[in-house]
Amino acid sequence: MAYKVIITDPLEKEGVEIFTKEKNIQVDVQTKLSPQDLKNVIKDYDAIVIRSGTKVTKEIIEAGKKLKVIGRAGVGLDNVDVEAATKNGVIVVNAPAGNTISTAELTMSLILSLSRNIPRANMSLLEGKWERKAFTGVELYGKTLGVVGLGRIGKEVAKRALSFGMKIVAYDPFLSQERDKKLSIDQVDLATVLKTADYITVHTPLTEDTTHMIGEKEFAIMKDGVRIINCARGGIIDEVALEKALKSGKVAGAAIDVFEKEPPVENPLIKYGTVVATPHLGASTKEAQLNVAIDIADTVKDVLLGKAVRNAVNVPSLEPEVYKVLKPYIDLSEKMGLLMGQIIEDKIQQISIRYVGELANVESSPITVAFIKGVLAPILQETVNYVNALSIAKDRGIKVLETKVSEIEDFANLIVVEIKTDKDKRAIMGTLFTKVDPRIVKIDAYYVDAIPHGHMLYISNKDVPGIVGQIGTILGENNINIAEMTFGREKKTGTAVTLLNVDSPVSKDVLSQIRKAKNVFDAKIIKI
Repeated sequence: MAYKVIITDPLEKEGVEIFTKEKNIQVDVQTKLSPQDLKNVIKDYDAIVIRSGTKVTKEIIEAGKKLKVIGRAGVGLDNVDVEAATKNGVIVVNAPAGNTISTAELTMSLILSLSRNIPRANMSLLEGKWERKAFTGVELYGKTLGVVGLGRIGKEVAKRALSFGMKIVAYDPFLSQERDKKLSIDQVDLATVLKTADYITVHTPLTEDTTHMIGEKEFAIMKDGVRIINCARGGIIDEVALEKALKSGKVAGAAIDVFEKEPPVENPLIKYGTVVATPHLGASTKEAQLNVAIDIADTVKDVLLGKAVRNAVNVPSLEPEVYKVLKPYIDLSEKMGLLMGQIIEDKIQQISIRYVGELANVESSPITVAFIKGVLAPILQETVNYVNALSIAKDRGIKVLETKVSEIEDFANLIVVEIKTDKDKRAIMGTLFTKVDPRIVKIDAYYVDAIPHGHMLYISNKDVPGIVGQIGTILGENNINIAEMTFGREKKTGTAVTLLNVDSPVSKDVLSQIRKAKNVFDAKIIKI
């Protein structure tokens, strides 16, 4: 059987050659297609390979009647409608590791350039000046580097900074203390990083939780003269707050490779003499371009030829008939993980998953992987998938245990998960109604009946009259409709939980209002 692949963004020739060497694969490179042109031709292709330039929308996916796989040569998937791909049975794969070294090295380059005023000194020299005293810098030796997000790139930055004699403090809610000690890194909370670091570099995905995670409040508690570096995603650092901090002198300098709006037309930050700015060069090395091209071509080729599926972000690797049986349980398990991943704030040390009833007789490993993917996804986003989830958990010091019990309890099928953190234990139970409808039936000690779907609110409150009225009023005043509501409590007038499904997103401002409501202990936004 012959397969057709279309490449719509520039790809290194070594990646293209991986396809051309296969007798059963025909590859077409068309890098100047308009969205309408792509929609017209996609019907003839089994796979599409893209970088960041092409947007694979719902309309294009639905037009791709033969489409089996979408390959993204890089990490970010904001230009791919993953949900539409999943609904249409299209596998989405990426190349998350190819630019690790490239981005880490750029980060160190910016730290050094910032410290020694290299761009300004170079410009001065080109203008015929000789201003040695004007560009006196600072040494890295003995300084403290704060790393926010200690994934692949963050760890590589830390390793390089250690070689300069820097002390490393890091914040990463999913990395174990033991693993940090092996890396000679002090694991602390975010506030401690902000207060103690001379340099702060961010290496997290851009999510609802990380958007503007470095803002006015965070700048206020930093050291005077701190230096800020962002080679991750535009929007993690509040650019308006950063400009204020630069103007006041609170921040001595910033190095920025990514912006909230790109290109950064009329962005005042790039005009500051104390700012080193580059045009999103994190992956712009020959090696990184080559690595992601080879990685994605090999991955797409193997999917088409029925070999191993690597770095799939939306489906586990299973035979079609087995996947059909397990899919409802896989979906349930991932949603359970997503919910807990957005509730738990402490470091996860161990995850114990127990399969009860009819689930004791199925191949449960994909279901386990789905939970791990779900619980890690709120922080790691597209860097965690069905293929690498267990490996990432292991790398971060999270122990995963799995057991089966055939005796039926209150439900014909039940997934029971206990999560041990560095501070306490958390738990969640889920089941399927009518074999396909997922339900969360217990969270910690509280029995509930929650539908894990869409926009949700998880509220911890005192079990007293008036809670529902308060919450309903706040949501109503903000034009947010409640679709479903469930409650759970251990005893009357004790602590209770309230889970709401709502029809539209809940803003941070509305969340703050709920948290301040009488008898409400805490509230969290859940997105599934």
